[in-house]
Amino acid sequence: MTERHLQPLLHDLVGVVHAPTSALGDAAGQLRPQGVQGVFHADARVLSRAELRLDEREPESIGRGAAGPHGARFVGLARWLGDPTPDPTVRVDRTRQAGARGLTEEIVVTSTAAEPVRTTVTVDLACDLAPIEQVKAGHPGQPLEAKAGEPGRVQWAADGLTVTVTGEDATVDATGERAVGPRLSWPVTVDPGTSVTLRWRLDVADPRAVVTAAPAGGSWAEPRVDADDRRLLRLLDRSLADLRGLRLAEPAHPEDVFLAAGVPWFLTLFGRDSLWAARMMLPLGTDLAAGTLRVLARRQGTRVDPVTGEQPGKILHELRRHELSFDNGLRLPPAYYGTVDATMLWVGLLHDAWRWGLPADQVEPLLPHLEAALRWLDEHADADGDGFVEYIDTTGHGLANQGWKDSGDAVRFRDARLAAPPIVLAEVQGYAHQAATNGADLLDAFGRPGADRWRAYADRLAERFRAAFWVDGRHGPQPALALDRDKRPVDSLTSNIGHLLGTGLLSDAESAQVAALLSTEALAGGFGLRTMSTDDAGFSPLSYHCGSIWAHDTAIVLAGLARAGHRAAALRLADGLLAAAEAFDYRLPELYGGDDRSALGRPVPYPAACRPQAWSAAAAVLLLQAGLGVYPDVPNGRVDLRPLAGPELGALSAAGLRIAGAPVTVSVDHTGHPTLTDLPPTLHIPTPRPPAETPLPLPLPLPLPLPRP
Repeated sequence: MTERHLQPLLHDLVGVVHAPTSALGDAAGQLRPQGVQGVFHADARVLSRAELRLDEREPESIGRGAAGPHGARFVGLARWLGDPTPDPTVRVDRTRQAGARGLTEEIVVTSTAAEPVRTTVTVDLACDLAPIEQVKAGHPGQPLEAKAGEPGRVQWAADGLTVTVTGEDATVDATGERAVGPRLSWPVTVDPGTSVTLRWRLDVADPRAVVTAAPAGGSWAEPRVDADDRRLLRLLDRSLADLRGLRLAEPAHPEDVFLAAGVPWFLTLFGRDSLWAARMMLPLGTDLAAGTLRVLARRQGTRVDPVTGEQPGKILHELRRHELSFDNGLRLPPAYYGTVDATMLWVGLLHDAWRWGLPADQVEPLLPHLEAALRWLDEHADADGDGFVEYIDTTGHGLANQGWKDSGDAVRFRDARLAAPPIVLAEVQGYAHQAATNGADLLDAFGRPGADRWRAYADRLAERFRAAFWVDGRHGPQPALALDRDKRPVDSLTSNIGHLLGTGLLSDAESAQVAALLSTEALAGGFGLRTMSTDDAGFSPLSYHCGSIWAHDTAIVLAGLARAGHRAAALRLADGLLAAAEAFDYRLPELYGGDDRSALGRPVPYPAACRPQAWSAAAAVLLLQAGLGVYPDVPNGRVDLRPLAGPELGALSAAGLRIAGAPVTVSVDHTGHPTLTDLPPTLHIPTPRPPAETPLPLPLPLPLPLPRP
């Protein structure tokens, strides 16, 4: 039988990260030569083994926890040492810290035994320098031969990478069979009531790196938050710590910081992920948004290249050190543009950062890139001229699906049939509508031509969408997930429709109907928003995009619901997200199972999900913003307050949010009454309307088809 390589599971591994370095090990702290365990630097596994033993025996694990934003501590026992009593007398603490160019470990052996304890501490190492895509595909790495150098030092080198491990005061054995599994050794004696500390470190040299660690210092404000719901506080603390570990920059432009997508597969620049994460982080300042916009603007497409997917004005999808090649024929070049939505999301981030107070002298240099992005929307995004934005991989070895649900089986009809490309995704039309209107606002504000043209484009798109996308579903009229090659509506009910809220593509009545659909048990019956309804034949709770729950997707939709006044629907999703956060020790994974809440009482892990992951962590800030209900429009001198917090969610306050660069405090009491203090004098708060739940709609009539353009 042909050997089947499976993507390794990582849901129960313990990770540390200081981008571009990350490490994944088991619950005891061991890095074993199996699966996805090891230390990674960007797109290579730079250490595939680091197993700790005392006298050839592994400590018995009894606990673990975080050790700062980049570290983890593991506690074990050596019960075969010390006094022969029921109480353990020899304890082993192992603290791992990820660094920008490697990793350090500190091993502390502590004894409370009556007599001195003598033992030999060893760490067995291996390095395979396996490329990330081969690890992801489940291929076992082949350990490389090590070279011993100076005392206590061992080194590996290949493909331009040099990896060095140094054990302070350690003896290195890298001869014979140990050439591919070198050992660090420390003979130690621990006197009663004392401890011995041992250290080793890993250093990586990568002169060909395409991403590097961001400079020290903050890229956003650190707010002081108080909340009746303590889950939100814990989620924010853990998420902001993880986000600090995901900060990256380009080697030639270290001043422009962006967020890597996630550990371990996506520790690099990702257009869509980095843009969404920066957008969610705007309540904490515009610096991250500005850096992300500039990094992607420098790599904006300038030519037509079918191999890379590059087109003039298009925004990059992902950046790698080398071409990624997978067993299924997927081959992605180092700079890959195969995304349908990043260009429009770039426009949306520029607009939203401007609304939050990004200074004009930072907006203006980006306006030529804005105009190029809009030209892409006009000249390249609609390949068949039907008035919609679509995608197709013409190479046969790129991504078949190029929206955020980019797995090969993500676009399915209600009966589970796969849709044939070119694909016209529902949410992408919303992004296009929003990009056109946002772009028009920016062009007007900075005295550039073309605004009326783009508003007319948005109006025509809304008419076409209304005619082509609305279908009759089990719960009444619904927007289809997509149109297929023959322009047939892909009639499954999915979370994608929630991304239409707030884009301007829908009327108020249509938005209310979408809110009602998002509130059904079929979509909202889990710990958040399912990616596909349980009523659809393609639903599976552990499908990557057809039934699982994604934290960022849930947060985006609940924020849209909250802003539009659909309070009950937003609160339900918020509670699901907070319950999931509690179950995952407040480090929200990329995605998790879409089972009913009653199935286990806690969400089922998706076993290959990234964790930490940028837009999942940043979802905590978006949840904070929705709770406070703060919506600035600095260019027009106003800040609207429409909080979700209040009787159901409890009181909530945050000091140190940034509006127009100034620190402000926003508080919401138990009744839902908001207060904003320290607002710059150029801004005002309009008289709030009485809060009211937007009613769910009566069934909408399906619109009559409009003639094709």
